[in-house]
Amino acid sequence: AGKGFAVVASEVKALANQTARATEDIAAQIADIQAQTGGAVTAIRDIGKTVSDVNEIAGTIAAAVEEQAAATQEIGRNVQQAARGTQEVSDNIIGVSTAAREAGTAAAEVLSAANRLSQEAGTLRTEVDGFIARVRAA
Repeated sequence: AGKGFAVVASEVKALANQTARATEDIAAQIADIQAQTGGAVTAIRDIGKTVSDVNEIAGTIAAAVEEQAAATQEIGRNVQQAARGTQEVSDNIIGVSTAAREAGTAAAEVLSAANRLSQEAGTLRTEVDGFIARVRAA
């Protein structure tokens, strides 16, 4: 019976070690996701600034077009349509930025859970080591 307990205890310890390694792998992957999310947020912010600059340029063009003759009025209408499209893109970028921020928050929550799992794996490892010591002592 003692050998059977030792085998079970050994397998439990091996599983605890595997859990700890898996937890560390998950934590590393989450850290990578967070880094990539940060890069995406920065890129989206840069795109938002570019879109804002485009909006300012479109406004300047629209003001100049208003001073021209009937032929240039058609160009003015096209610029207004481009400005609406730019606003739609800007709205979409805001949505993507929000989603990226939420993904970062979710990644942080997963990292926190992985850290708790790692702590619990350490506790389990300690418990298993104690159990094995008691079984060996008995």
